[in-house]
Amino acid sequence: MDVRGHLDLLLLTVLADAGPAHGYALIAALRERSRGAFDLPEGTVYPALHRLERDGLVVSHWEHAVPRRRRVYALTSDGRHARVAKQGEWGVFVAGVQSVLGPAAGPVTA
Repeated sequence: MDVRGHLDLLLLTVLADAGPAHGYALIAALRERSRGAFDLPEGTVYPALHRLERDGLVVSHWEHAVPRRRRVYALTSDGRHARVAKQGEWGVFVAGVQSVLGPAAGPVTA
């Protein structure tokens, strides 16, 4: 599934709900919470996390207390505000699409 334009909201939401997490845990949480719809490769998620960090929406630090060192990501205050704003934008988008598709539009089943 193509998540372009929505990945930031998904990552910010998982971090808001789960708290600080390393990249692989975020990938697993997205896969689990979406019932497999978002089975995203590392090459999609890590660049998004780096961009969110560059934009000041997440911070990261290296965790050394595990067998293998890993980077842990956490929301910043700006990240929490951005998540709320993006969630509001998403609601408007979904309502607009639903208005165009009509009330009979639902999930497509094969």
